[in-house]
Amino acid sequence: MREPGFNTKAIHGSTPKPDVHRAIRFPIYSGVAYDFESAENIEGAFTGRIPAHIYSRSSNPTVAAFESKMTSLENGHGTVALSSGMAAISNTLLNLLEKGDNILASNYLFGNTYSLFMHTLPNFGIETRFVDITRPDTIEQALDGRTRLIFFETISNPQMIVPDIVELVDIGKSNNLTVIVDSSVTSPYLFQASEYGADIVIHSTTKFISGGATSVGGAIIDLGNANWSNFPSLQKYHHLKQDAFLARLRKEVYRNFGSCMSPQAAHFQSLGLETLSLRVEKSCANAMTVAKFLEQKQDVTTVFYPGLDSSPFHEIAQKQFNGHFGGILSFELENKETSFKFINALKLIRCATNLNDNVSLIIHPASTIYADFTPEQTSEMGITDKLIRLSVGIEDVEDLLYDIDQALRCVA
Repeated sequence: MREPGFNTKAIHGSTPKPDVHRAIRFPIYSGVAYDFESAENIEGAFTGRIPAHIYSRSSNPTVAAFESKMTSLENGHGTVALSSGMAAISNTLLNLLEKGDNILASNYLFGNTYSLFMHTLPNFGIETRFVDITRPDTIEQALDGRTRLIFFETISNPQMIVPDIVELVDIGKSNNLTVIVDSSVTSPYLFQASEYGADIVIHSTTKFISGGATSVGGAIIDLGNANWSNFPSLQKYHHLKQDAFLARLRKEVYRNFGSCMSPQAAHFQSLGLETLSLRVEKSCANAMTVAKFLEQKQDVTTVFYPGLDSSPFHEIAQKQFNGHFGGILSFELENKETSFKFINALKLIRCATNLNDNVSLIIHPASTIYADFTPEQTSEMGITDKLIRLSVGIEDVEDLLYDIDQALRCVA
């Protein structure tokens, strides 16, 4: 049978069974509990002998339909959808790690992810060792017998650093590490983690996937590449082999922490998938045009965007993301005061903290997302007072350029 293309899978998906009323788009099942014909049947559902929805905190038909689409788009083994991207990261780690374990993580991370690793995980007895993922030699030096996994972003936000993912996966595999990739800023349209040998790919589906900031959500996709027998935390489920990770996640961590995706969010995000490729293409094209425009402006000291020839990550990004470079860029002005003045002068571009919306959004990371970090920490992460992050939307690019140009004239 012919393998469907990306857009066909994004629209039609592969739902477990058709809706009872044969609705074209899978409907919203907002109910909480599900009726069973007998005590024997509900017992079978609880013990796993009968596949069925029992309670919407554990599983829901609308959420399951969205999960099926995500699995198909990532060519994965299975997906769990959650209430946010941060829930996806935390549930993944708590499912795999035990007290005394450590992980390797890029020191170029989104602020909340860095905070989770730096401040929250130590309370569970889990250590994070931050490494420069652009220097493979530092990664191997940080390993020991309790290192379980390596975590990084496809394109770091907001530094725009692109790692050599093939190299990182090779390091992970040669050291029995599970490789976890956060692909929120690239989406499955730009980056296919399964083709690179990663074990788990995580998305903040709030971003590109939601279809324009319609809803908050996250997704964990097990790509079917890992040997879960290396994890003592999954020992109870080792007999399930390839299903061990998802089984514990479903039966314990996801269910017990209660971080389920709502049916309404799943519906919005399923609709978002239908236009994902169109929006990503437009956003990437706009971002490239804006980056080149900014690079020519005298008041802009530096532009960080892997699509530019001046970026040290241009070649590897072009190879990994099929000639696309994402919808986010960062740039520096003279100082914080100038940066604030520029942001305040914008008329069309909104000052807000989300990414990959249909609307272009701008923010000063050091004073917002990284406001709680010390100067030493922000310095290590490459966050300066001069840095501005711009998430480029799908407006007419001429209007974006006009807005940026008039704002730059205000600070000149």
